[in-house]
Amino acid sequence: MEISRKTAMLVAGLGSAAMLAGAFGFQLIGGLEPCHLCLLQRWPHAAAVLILALALVTNWRIWPWLGALAAATTAGIGLFHAGVELGWWEYISTCTQGSIAGLSAADLLDPSKTLPTAPRCDQIPWSFAGISMAGWNAIVSAGLALVWLFAATRRA
Repeated sequence: MEISRKTAMLVAGLGSAAMLAGAFGFQLIGGLEPCHLCLLQRWPHAAAVLILALALVTNWRIWPWLGALAAATTAGIGLFHAGVELGWWEYISTCTQGSIAGLSAADLLDPSKTLPTAPRCDQIPWSFAGISMAGWNAIVSAGLALVWLFAATRRA
């Protein structure tokens, strides 16, 4: 059975949509606030969904290559994030010590205020089978990149 380019692109693009839905589900339903690196991993998935839409409308041969680049980008960010979580390397201190972004000077100077702490990039809030969400994003996104590459090598 021959898998068409369109089918492969649908699998890859909808895979990114599912990854985004899962991330938002963990955030909005599960109450897991994303850290800075978690948020960065979402943008390439959103780009891949947009690329799928453009590919279905225009049918240009460049779209699957760009989809592969988007999926590989989020896989790379996920791998880097997993490394930060596991202590393989460090990331900027604002991501590993909380952040004061978005707070006013009055809030910072008011000793009675309890300041919110931003989620840390070096902590694992959830894992499955010993792999963090960032690790799963890296694994699944690498697979999606391969599907995009498969689509790129198929005729329309």
